[in-house]
Amino acid sequence: MPAPQLILPPRGSTPPALDSQGRPRTLPPDLLREASQRLGILALLGAVLWFLGTVLGHVSLRAQSPPGDTRWQSFVFPIDAIAGVSIIASLAVYRYTRRHRESRISLDLGLAYMIASSFGIGLVFHIGMVYFGGRPPSERGMAPEISWVGVEILLFAALIPTHPRKTVVASLIAASMNPIGMLIARANGVWDFGSAWNVMLMHYPDFLIAGAAGVISHVVTQLGRQVTRAREMGSYRLGELLGRGGMGEVYKATHTMLARAAAIKLIRPEALGAANSDGAQLAVRRFTREAEAAANLRSPHTVEVYDFGVTEDQTLYFVMEMLEGMDLETLIRQSGPLPAARVIYLMRQVCESLGEAHAKGLVHRDIKPANINVGQVGLEYDFVKVLDFGLVKEVKRPSATDTRLTVEGMTVGTPTYMAPELALDEAFDGRADLYALGCVMYFLLTGQVVFESDNVMRLMVRHIEEKPVPPSRRTDRQIPPSLDDIVLACLAKDPAARPPSAAAVAHALAAAEADVEPWTQEQAAVWWTSRARSAPREPAVVA
Repeated sequence: MPAPQLILPPRGSTPPALDSQGRPRTLPPDLLREASQRLGILALLGAVLWFLGTVLGHVSLRAQSPPGDTRWQSFVFPIDAIAGVSIIASLAVYRYTRRHRESRISLDLGLAYMIASSFGIGLVFHIGMVYFGGRPPSERGMAPEISWVGVEILLFAALIPTHPRKTVVASLIAASMNPIGMLIARANGVWDFGSAWNVMLMHYPDFLIAGAAGVISHVVTQLGRQVTRAREMGSYRLGELLGRGGMGEVYKATHTMLARAAAIKLIRPEALGAANSDGAQLAVRRFTREAEAAANLRSPHTVEVYDFGVTEDQTLYFVMEMLEGMDLETLIRQSGPLPAARVIYLMRQVCESLGEAHAKGLVHRDIKPANINVGQVGLEYDFVKVLDFGLVKEVKRPSATDTRLTVEGMTVGTPTYMAPELALDEAFDGRADLYALGCVMYFLLTGQVVFESDNVMRLMVRHIEEKPVPPSRRTDRQIPPSLDDIVLACLAKDPAARPPSAAAVAHALAAAEADVEPWTQEQAAVWWTSRARSAPREPAVVA
């Protein structure tokens, strides 16, 4: 495999990122979701303000009415009608943004909503001024002013990133709603403001704001393009964020030439225990060495590593195949313990992956249900992929109640599935992975972990000293004695008492299959097909 290279944006001009339909995209999907969410918040705020404005208008009318006058309780047409329509429209926009979080239409809808809302403001402000006790321009002069329409234009330009040209055009139309409202007011005999130039004199600040909105929109959309370009890493273009964990983020990615889907895992140096620049350099060297070894694994049951490297800011990255399905921890949490035959079927595949890795001197050190993905590959169901070979796990001091962390100075791993020699920081080999595999089989068969404790140190002590209860005694499901024996053999405290290799475990599992009705592809297909009908198909997050 070629030496890892720094991920840098291509020199010279960079073509804009394209969406699925080949159109220039100003925002990545996750930022588009955030923009749509902001539009929903603005629309909801608009509904609240329209309601409060209407109520306070009637309160103001009451305060100015003579005693006994009940007109303030009456429906004021068209003011209240405009407010009611505006509230309904605002709530409709809010509902749309909740249901279509990644729709490009949301941005254009935001501009249309801004114009419609400005029209309502223009009508209510100028027609309602007299209804609610305000003074017309003939009495208070035609002094220039920034209206609520101007405020709305600025908010939308800053929070809803659209193309600057669209923003300017929409903002100019929105700014025109005040003059239009004045003209409609004069046509209805409400105001008499003389020359039409007085309209422009009063509201020209809103038009200046509309021009400024174009500049603001340009800055915001440029930031979005910079994010998109920054995510174009080497030959891969980053897409939506799939997951975020303690070590970094996982993004969906596409190869710019092959259009091949992939998952890119970004790992921060500090997540590897790098407290300073020297530590970061050491973490990078260790990461590179182990990633190179992991990339040379060829078992079909090991997640394929396409590429790896280091960015200029020392962020480490893995480019891996995109998986469908779910990890075994999620499967058990959602569906409960598995039949013994299915556990045998899955674990034999894990053994194949571990066998190759151990033969090449690579120990996983963190075998657990969350690091084993199962799904469909091609036409085969229940296909296993072992994740995270070669990744240096998070190293930090755990709290007494966290059983999923690692202890500073110890060989990495997850205490719930950690072999005694790892907990004691002693020499280890591939048999440490076999102990973890026994813990995984125990969890799949019973839905429970081998040992439980709220204290991470006490949990490790239990793994070091306590004899496990056979899985058949922790569940009502039928588990053959031969499978019980395999699990307990893997859970032996002394590595020498465990099976000598992953191949030996696989051989024992094949023999145990004679004691159960074998799990078939037909059964697996039925299981996954029934699940697909009840839940949308999603990529697995390699976190």
